[in-house]
Amino acid sequence: MALTKMDAEMLKKAFISGANNLSNNKEYINELNVFPVPDGDTGTNMTLTIMTAATEVEGIDDVTFSRMAKAISGGSLRGARGNSGVILSQLLRGFCKEIKDKDFLVIDDIAAGFSHAVETAYKAVMKPKEGTILTVARGMAEKADMLLGTEDDIVLFVEQILEYGKETLAKTPDMLPVLKEAGVVDSGGQGLVALIEGISLSLRGQDVKLAEEGGVVQPQRGAGILEEIPSAIGSGKDDISTADIKYGYCTEFIILLDKELTDAQVEDIKDYLLSIGDSLVCVADEELVKIHVHTNHPGRAFEKGLEYGQLTRCKVDNMREEHTEKTYIENEKKKAAEQEEAFKQLKAERNTVKEKYGIVAVAAGDGLKDIFTEIGADYIIEGGQTMNPSTDDILAAIDNVNAENVFLFPNNSNIILASNQAAELCKDKKVYVMPSRNIPQGIGGIICFDKEAEPDDNRANIEDTMAEIKSGEITFAIRDTSVDGKEIHKNNIIGINEKGIDAIGTDTEQVAKDLIKKMVNEDSALISIYFGEDIEEGKAQELGESLEEAYPDYDIDVKYGGQPIYYYIISVE
Repeated sequence: MALTKMDAEMLKKAFISGANNLSNNKEYINELNVFPVPDGDTGTNMTLTIMTAATEVEGIDDVTFSRMAKAISGGSLRGARGNSGVILSQLLRGFCKEIKDKDFLVIDDIAAGFSHAVETAYKAVMKPKEGTILTVARGMAEKADMLLGTEDDIVLFVEQILEYGKETLAKTPDMLPVLKEAGVVDSGGQGLVALIEGISLSLRGQDVKLAEEGGVVQPQRGAGILEEIPSAIGSGKDDISTADIKYGYCTEFIILLDKELTDAQVEDIKDYLLSIGDSLVCVADEELVKIHVHTNHPGRAFEKGLEYGQLTRCKVDNMREEHTEKTYIENEKKKAAEQEEAFKQLKAERNTVKEKYGIVAVAAGDGLKDIFTEIGADYIIEGGQTMNPSTDDILAAIDNVNAENVFLFPNNSNIILASNQAAELCKDKKVYVMPSRNIPQGIGGIICFDKEAEPDDNRANIEDTMAEIKSGEITFAIRDTSVDGKEIHKNNIIGINEKGIDAIGTDTEQVAKDLIKKMVNEDSALISIYFGEDIEEGKAQELGESLEEAYPDYDIDVKYGGQPIYYYIISVE
């Protein structure tokens, strides 16, 4: 029997199924990067966005379209992460505007919802690029309009939209040069296809369940996203090309509005931000405005936001320095239990008199944790690449440092947001989040910390110090690809610095030397090497001796870091 009407309960089940399907495939999407490194974040960003909304949807008892629209729209907007997450939230917001006053949905309503979704998302992105999630969404909306009057079964209607979305996704490399060069499709579009596929399966009575922690559930044969496009590998940097970076800082924040903005005020914000940057996403509702912009002047963007209210969830990433990362916590329950026990022990050792200063740092690897402790960190949160701590983890660490002022070093760009949220939640002490985006910045920042100085002076000095530190990383390629004209093969050793992938080879130590050669200049004086868990100490020492011969006027420091994924972390000062 054809399904001609959809009620709110059915939409609830379908949305949760779609969210689960996206979440179950986030690791697959995370691996779909132009940068072929063993980490990624597009899938995680989209998952965090959709699952925030799904959690709110699951909490609705008396289900109506109005309540569903509020939960999906509000949850996804507040949970949006990265460019792909923001665009996904706008697609959902536009769809929800169309359905919020309905008693049930028919095909015409769903088609109108797709159209409104695309319209809303394109308005939010000032300079949309073809070959991204927007292209796939628009293709789906166009197919929905083409089917009007020819199909009366919602199940078949959605399935045909999904198939057309897959066809559009397969064409994205012909639209975006950076994808064409790497021979891949867009990862944000892949995530959208996974969402719609989960919805489609639910309408067939095959609701997608959330995979167990650590599990990966690939789509079923005949309905999956992988069979149609076996090489469907997407763009890193959340659908932003890494080929030509004009504005170096990806800047994100939310304005908590003093009062609802007029259309003219929204345009004023957009016009100003476009005057200092590009890739603008500006989304406003009655209570807040979410901003994403690429600029060379993040401070000016923040100052503009402050004209209209308070700022929260502020985040700045140096796009020339950072490569794709993922925000996924492995074995979270086990780690939380271990941290809780550590907190209890720490509390038992503390007296009731607060110190003026405390320092919290995030690090992964026994050696790095020891180093941070030796230079003055009071508490080390275990985390970093591929295992970012939660806001609650960070807040608990802050709570257990007995100090009036706590300086927090995230040491990873994907941990800064959670750190800011923890700082906002902390009520009994002042928390200063230092925007350290890598381990060398964190180490340099803590070393220059002056316990006799005032907090604001310390903050300024630390930020100046971190800005002078060059950081590099040596890891391996997970697949064949081409990036910025460089041919890369699976298992190649690659060196990454502020410019991106700047050294490629087959010998780990030689690639490290090649990368360092490109990082040093006449002002450099110190090269620090932190070797990871997969490197023998003898190999690391040989590298250090080779560097001493090549740079006799430099201080060379080789230390055990024990970090996963990265064979060497390199600092040049």
